[in-house]
Amino acid sequence: DMIDGYVRHHDLAIDPETLRAEALEWATTRGSRSGRVAWQFTQDLAGRLGKSLKD
Repeated sequence: DMIDGYVRHHDLAIDPETLRAEALEWATTRGSRSGRVAWQFTQDLAGRLGKSLKD
């Protein structure tokens, strides 16, 4: 799954079940499961965790 790859790459610590539930809710409320939505979710998650994303 694309989000799993982003989370691993950026070393974001989150429980896998929580990640899956939050990602599904994010995609559902935005009406899409695209790569762009996955990236936007990752950016939001990093912000909520107080982490910076790697280049």
